[in-house]
Amino acid sequence: MSSPFLAIDIGNTRLKWALYDSAHPGAALQAQGAEFLDHIERLADGPWADLASPGSMLGCVVAGDAVRRRAEEQIVERFDCTPRWVMSSAGEAGIVNGYDHPTRLGADRFVAMIGARHRMLAEAKPGQPPRPMVVVLIGTAVTVEAIDADGKFLGGLILPGHGIMLRALESGTAGLHVPTGEVREFPTNTSDALTSGGTYAIAGAVERMVQHVRSHCGAEPACYMTGGAGWKMAPVMNGHFELVESLIMDGLLVIARERASN
Repeated sequence: MSSPFLAIDIGNTRLKWALYDSAHPGAALQAQGAEFLDHIERLADGPWADLASPGSMLGCVVAGDAVRRRAEEQIVERFDCTPRWVMSSAGEAGIVNGYDHPTRLGADRFVAMIGARHRMLAEAKPGQPPRPMVVVLIGTAVTVEAIDADGKFLGGLILPGHGIMLRALESGTAGLHVPTGEVREFPTNTSDALTSGGTYAIAGAVERMVQHVRSHCGAEPACYMTGGAGWKMAPVMNGHFELVESLIMDGLLVIARERASN
């Protein structure tokens, strides 16, 4: 009999968690939530207080060792399972890591690519060959990953997210303040101009990577987008981007299954 599985994604701003009924892709979601990093200590006595105890957990961390240790303290306090974390490697679960120094690739990027490849293969029609991919994480920072049809990570972009761009403009330009504007084709006020500029800057970088992958691989890539601000970007993208909120969690489920079977 399978036991519940806890997946954790610790980003630069929030800790996201999800409890599944078992550790395999497509497992039923039992509960999920998110906490800002300043509030991690609330987990054991708060959102996790009434959860069924997982038999195992797996997570990825980009926020650093101090934050990871705080999360581990909550896991050990509340659950009887050993904290385990994904570290980027030369390859795992169908992804070959082409980074110059594979272990320096952000774990969230690595895991998201694994989740995306599993989704791409699952969505393929019978007899359809695997497709190259572009995988976009929209968070505090934005990453844009290129993966060929064989699952090799070709390389990726890192650029500032909306908040970082706007704060940089606010701090470096007199009279500009972080806006509450809308994305417009032709902005006619400063708030809309700032919001639209940041949004289209990200969209342009993503679309350039799609062009690179299309040219390099000779095929139309499957395009996936995830991250807390993904819903802001998806409507302005040229071409189809599948918005998958759970892409990192999906990747953790794939890795957990692969490791259990080896």
